[in-house]
Amino acid sequence: MVILGAGPAGLVLGNLLHRGGIDCVILERASRAHVQTRARAGFLAANTVRILERHGLAEGLHRRGRAHGTCEFRTEGGGFRLDYSGLGLGEQHTVYPQQYLVTDLLTQFLDVGGRIHFDTEAVSVLGAHCARPSVTVRAPDGRCGPWRARYVAGCDGRHGAARRSLPPGAVRRHHRDHGVSWLGLLVEAPPSLDAVGYAVHDRGFAGHMARTPDVTRYYLQCERDSPADTWPEDRIWDELELRMHAADHGPLHRGRIVQRAVVSLESDVLEPLRHGALFLAGDAASVISPSAAKGANLAVLEAEILARALIDDLGHGDGRGLARYSAQCLAHIWRAQDFSQWMTQLLHGPSGSDGESSFHNSLRRARIESLRTSRSQQDWFAENYVGV
Repeated sequence: MVILGAGPAGLVLGNLLHRGGIDCVILERASRAHVQTRARAGFLAANTVRILERHGLAEGLHRRGRAHGTCEFRTEGGGFRLDYSGLGLGEQHTVYPQQYLVTDLLTQFLDVGGRIHFDTEAVSVLGAHCARPSVTVRAPDGRCGPWRARYVAGCDGRHGAARRSLPPGAVRRHHRDHGVSWLGLLVEAPPSLDAVGYAVHDRGFAGHMARTPDVTRYYLQCERDSPADTWPEDRIWDELELRMHAADHGPLHRGRIVQRAVVSLESDVLEPLRHGALFLAGDAASVISPSAAKGANLAVLEAEILARALIDDLGHGDGRGLARYSAQCLAHIWRAQDFSQWMTQLLHGPSGSDGESSFHNSLRRARIESLRTSRSQQDWFAENYVGV
């Protein structure tokens, strides 16, 4: 078994296959240092934690992760908090930065004899419908050669070799550009509130997400294609305080901005997720806007589903799980996409003053008011916010 990519999907899959007695190797185009330090998501859903616990992969998050069950909405009409851990199914998140999770998974895989080749780029997947497909790989010294296996798992993202290798007409691609961009910021400063903060303002959305006691993630809605380095730090903090309604709720804890990047909110889903011996998981299968923190959680869920199916097939000759893999994962993906779309529309509105923009902004205010006042709406929100 060849696994492309050492992100959450590839590493969970590798750990589960190795524990199930399936020989596998992970090929990762980046260096080990890069894989272990790239800052991505940080909110693990309750089901994600259960999956990691079920397979003995949760020691690090139990030691360093923090339970989190509250979010706060701030608007010009006032703010309100939702203790979502007491709503819906009564579940909460665990705050655990993705680079910590990846480091845990990577260390555990290597400690039990798992094989990872870093700085090794998969160029293409060939013969996916043959008995033994091959992966053309560029080694660290620049030489190319084939790796052959019974199955290939494409966990190498939306721009990786797995997606690139799909023949024309083999998949149906569902794509949506939400027309929204965020300036994502990682700041050396303690959280400014004890909740995830979603701020709605006429100047655009602002978000606050704790990562560790000393590091906080902020988001600022910005113009499309706006370079990240054009925002001076003083302007960033002034804009954050304005949109977070700091005059009403208190100033933000300021600190050094250590990372910044512009993120365009997009959704992208491929159907089906199986092509002969090639299976897609994680961002190779679907991309979801970050407004609802679903991406890494979907990746872990898909990895467990695929691992079970592969173990049944390779260990017991039962291919029914592999036949169901695509449909089973897509059911979860589309439910997550639906909630993410709802969140995106809740937090962002058109900036124009025409009648259509006014209509959409009025709908948005009505949705926020329903979330503030309706217990049934709050229960629905909580179930979908934490669920995958």
